[in-house]
Amino acid sequence: MSKALEQAIDTQEARIGVVGLGYVGLPLIQAFVRAGFRTMGFDVDQSKVDSLLAGRSYIGHIDAGWITQCIEEKTFEPTADMARMSEADVLMICVPTPLDDSRNPDLSYVESTTKAIAKTLRPGQLVILESTTYPGTTRDVLLPILDQSGLTQGEDYHLAYSPEREDPGNPDFSASGIPKVVGGMDPLSLRLAEKLYAQAVVNVIPVTSPEVAEACKILENTYRSVNIALVNELKTLCDRMGIDVWEVIDAAKTKPFGFQAFYPGPGLGGHCIPIDPFYLSWVARKHGMTTRFIELAGEVNAAMPQYVIHRLMDALNAAGKPLKGSKVCLLGVAYKKDVDDPRESPSFDLINMLIAGGADLSYSDPHVPHLPKMRHHDVPDLASEELTDQFLASRDCVLIATDHTLFDYEAIVRHAPLVIDTRNATKNVTQGREKIVKA
Repeated sequence: MSKALEQAIDTQEARIGVVGLGYVGLPLIQAFVRAGFRTMGFDVDQSKVDSLLAGRSYIGHIDAGWITQCIEEKTFEPTADMARMSEADVLMICVPTPLDDSRNPDLSYVESTTKAIAKTLRPGQLVILESTTYPGTTRDVLLPILDQSGLTQGEDYHLAYSPEREDPGNPDFSASGIPKVVGGMDPLSLRLAEKLYAQAVVNVIPVTSPEVAEACKILENTYRSVNIALVNELKTLCDRMGIDVWEVIDAAKTKPFGFQAFYPGPGLGGHCIPIDPFYLSWVARKHGMTTRFIELAGEVNAAMPQYVIHRLMDALNAAGKPLKGSKVCLLGVAYKKDVDDPRESPSFDLINMLIAGGADLSYSDPHVPHLPKMRHHDVPDLASEELTDQFLASRDCVLIATDHTLFDYEAIVRHAPLVIDTRNATKNVTQGREKIVKA
């Protein structure tokens, strides 16, 4: 069975199935289609499947024309029918791994997907988990479920872990241009997964176990979380001292060694950095340890939205206005600039705090035309506002939460009475700087 699969991979005849057609799964399908493979996409959300079948993209950096072409040429077939997973030679799991209300790992999506795979698992298939998770998930969670199929891992089917590495909105790194780390449950599973990814991505890095690959992903994002917390804490100190932290960072990064620039903001966003360190803290507790450094970084980053609101309230008070009743426009609800992805965006913390404080809230985001529903936030029914001169002048305050390139910061500062800038987006604005408050 394994030789037939290996040959099918070598000749691009293997059919690739991706479970979860979101910001990770859809770019992964794109990489394999471009490598010459036929693909299937599975998602429980029928509306996503219907959109793709109609040639519509719901992800900004995935072109609708490309989807239409793939559907017409039958190189990509989206479906909500999980019983069809037996048709794929390789199944890649790209489903969410959020935190529950107690900030513990929520593997319900991974578990339900694995159970669905186990129902149709056949000899000769390769299953790869890509969802970010704690070390031990592939071995301790997926393997027992898949073994309930009656098939034997390493003989009948094969299992590996390869962490997703996706940076939405980054034109320099698409899914095919980012090296892939791969860990297999056994040497044969590793070889098959390594051969597969070598067909579609720029470089493959094999490691000795799924646990190493799982820990690798957690380390990557914990590294970023801790360093962002460092500059966020430095920002609060610099503000107290009357120093511009962004100028400090720009000066520090002129050092050609020993320093990598990270930047402060209104909090952490995205599907990885706000979540992954808590996976590591959780698994540490299971092993009788505490990760104090990581947990402290999480506390610092989680406190940033409240810090921003305090800065905003102080600025309004200086203008003789309370937060209650003030017209505040939030600029940007996506978690990073120039993308349409709102997952875990700190903007929703800011929205909830502004509403709780009695602000008359509006927002503008060219990439998010209507506020989406969120798991952990009460979201008002609002549509994005056009930033006309008249609209900006009618606000008491504009709060820049996401520094989209499409925003005209010169015009924003010219017409808005007060601008709270959490991203240093107004650094090149020369007129009206007395209206700008860094936060």
